[in-house]
Amino acid sequence: MKLSYKWLSEYLELNIAPKDLAEKIERTAVEVDSVRRLDDKLKKIVVGHTLEVVDHPDSDHLHIVQVEVGEEEPIQIVCGAPNIAADQDVIVALHGSRIKDNVKIKRSKMRGVPSNGMICALQEIGFDDSVVPKEFVDGIYVFPADSEVKPGDSVMEALGMDDDIIDTSVTPNRGDMFSMNGNVHEIAAILDQKATFEERKVEETGNSANAEISVDVVNPEFAPVYKMRVVNEVKVTSSPFWLQVKLMKAGVRPINNVVDVTNYIMLKYGQPLHAFDQTTLGTDISVDAAGPNVTFTTLDGVERKLRPDDLVIKSSDTPIALAGVMGGMDSEISNQTTDVVLEAAIFDPIMIRKTARYHVLHSEAAMRFERGIDYSSLQTALDEASEMIREIAGGFVMSDTVIGNDTKINLTEVNVKLSRINKILGTNLERSEVEHIFDRLGFESVFSNDQFTITIPLRRWDIAIEADILEEVARIYGYDNLPSTLPSSGSTVGRLSANQRLMRETRNVLEGLGLTQAMSYGLTTLEKAQRFTQAESDKLVKVDWPMTKDHEALRMSLISGLLDDVAYNQARSVSNVALYEQGRIFEKTTDDVQPMETEHLAGVIAGSLMSKAWNTKNQDVDFYQVKGIVDQYLHNLGLTGNITYRANHDLNSLHPGRTADVLVNDEVIGFIGQVHPELAKQLKISETYVFELDFTKIMELPKNIQHYDAVSKYPVITRDVAMLVDNDISNQSILDVMNSTKQKYLVDIKLFDVYAGNHLPSGKRSMAYQLTYQDQNETLQESVVNNEFDELQMALQTQLNATIR
Repeated sequence: MKLSYKWLSEYLELNIAPKDLAEKIERTAVEVDSVRRLDDKLKKIVVGHTLEVVDHPDSDHLHIVQVEVGEEEPIQIVCGAPNIAADQDVIVALHGSRIKDNVKIKRSKMRGVPSNGMICALQEIGFDDSVVPKEFVDGIYVFPADSEVKPGDSVMEALGMDDDIIDTSVTPNRGDMFSMNGNVHEIAAILDQKATFEERKVEETGNSANAEISVDVVNPEFAPVYKMRVVNEVKVTSSPFWLQVKLMKAGVRPINNVVDVTNYIMLKYGQPLHAFDQTTLGTDISVDAAGPNVTFTTLDGVERKLRPDDLVIKSSDTPIALAGVMGGMDSEISNQTTDVVLEAAIFDPIMIRKTARYHVLHSEAAMRFERGIDYSSLQTALDEASEMIREIAGGFVMSDTVIGNDTKINLTEVNVKLSRINKILGTNLERSEVEHIFDRLGFESVFSNDQFTITIPLRRWDIAIEADILEEVARIYGYDNLPSTLPSSGSTVGRLSANQRLMRETRNVLEGLGLTQAMSYGLTTLEKAQRFTQAESDKLVKVDWPMTKDHEALRMSLISGLLDDVAYNQARSVSNVALYEQGRIFEKTTDDVQPMETEHLAGVIAGSLMSKAWNTKNQDVDFYQVKGIVDQYLHNLGLTGNITYRANHDLNSLHPGRTADVLVNDEVIGFIGQVHPELAKQLKISETYVFELDFTKIMELPKNIQHYDAVSKYPVITRDVAMLVDNDISNQSILDVMNSTKQKYLVDIKLFDVYAGNHLPSGKRSMAYQLTYQDQNETLQESVVNNEFDELQMALQTQLNATIR
């Protein structure tokens, strides 16, 4: 919020420099973005009165203007503004002056005509385009008649630019500081002063407003408080000059005297108000959800399709305002308005937040409703706004307030012990010191038996528990005044946990195998989130309010993010990509709890793992290389279980004939496979292989702490066996049979040949294995090996109907 130092001075005795005040606010309350002097580096800019305006003889848009600037003689200025005219009070930058961005104005000739200065727009002396009155956006600024300026007066003083603006960044918990009221009370506490905050009383005349309109709040939770007042026979014109200046310095564009009053009250009390034209409003007002298939044109001229849950103000079931966010075109205040209905309310902050975010309408009103409104100041703000409109725009305020809902809330009481305060803050504060802090904050307190009972005013709705009180005492007492002590604790040996060590070992192994670590974003599209997973679609975790369409859901697999990296690299002529990622995937459990987070490990390889060289041919990665990487990784972990692989034809987004589950002790912990060619074509990537493992399960599996196998000094004996088997018999089935024969000295099995085709029976293939036998303790005898080998062949013949060749 932009705080005017001069406006604050109306309520406080500010015997402190603006920058020092800002430093105290930042140290004690909220962050300060900047402190800016409005007339900084501006020089020799005065009020001028135009005496004569004639067209430039050599231009179709320039004018020659005679301007009185408080000197003995008028000066001549050539001006191109479309709204220049005689008998106007304008902004004049004299010869040698400095305007915005430190631009120096000099005497010059414009198409042969001397010009001794410049007639300025507000933007040219530092005002932002968004706060300039609309009638002066594209031209020079003309002082209104009630400004009472004279030629030669300082423009900086006339426009209140001899002021400092403290721009604060209000945190969500301190919505009270979105108002002058809240800031005045906060600064009064910081400076140990009493605020003299002025409130105006309303002067009522005429009949009861309840005879004019009625209000129905359909659900009390939509609007805990909803009130209206009626002001009749007003004349809508420009606001008084002082009000326009105040609003522009606060970052608000002046509109007209009615709307400007509502904005002024919003800045003063933090209570957003909305003004309706009673002629177009109707008599039956309701506050309700929009319902299905409703369109509505807001004040910015945009037709919007409303969500069914958007909160709206209705007149005879027709939307007239987007509650708490923006009004509608049909009921806006115009120069023809004579009767005004003022609305003051407290709306459900969550509904306002959702509406503002969905429609991208983060208005000043919406920001305040989202953070909370002071229940105690609503009626005061509504009454004062009505009285100001009566004074500024004429007319009269009808008696009584129209009430749709008026929820009363109790004051919050918090108990805290004095000893507790001193213990937590490390201080030795006396009772009187703490009571004085509460008094500065405007909190009522009662002390008994070492305990304070503090009553919190409604304007501080952020305070509810003991910790809040402790924080209030600490910040008003001064963080710099708290004693500094070193923490006391016993020394501990720093080391990694077992899971942390496993994570580091994982990185070392995979990077040693040629992969590079990558990190992907956890949010992705709905389509990508469900790829490479067999989880049901109802497990998908969707984001209620995604930043973009690319971030609508939490990932259920790590592979989609890695494939995006592959596509990115290959689009830039990097064909060989080998990446891995260790991160979390998310699955919904039930609607009322947080999603389940599971650590996963994934890898993706495209192209070749080995760069082409003079002695190395380029060989693209295949299924068995990726399987070897996974197998080596699991072996290095020292898992005690039996690691096997099983074909999987049903995993979406993967090639049905080149995909396998990874199992440990018959429990699936992941998969390996080739990205489906259709998906690869869609992503514009080459043939790519992936793997993904459930890292949480891997961390829980039993492991050998020491899994080193001593190298035997005794020789090995090898035997080769070739067999004819049916095509549907897999390599894993053959290995299972070989291992099931409980071979005592069989230490290794390798498949070295597979053949199917000519000279073999239909539906058959030949598979040849090399078997390695070794005894760790002595030289192995030929007869022992022959016995085991014969037993193995017999098992293959009987269990698989294999023909030994």
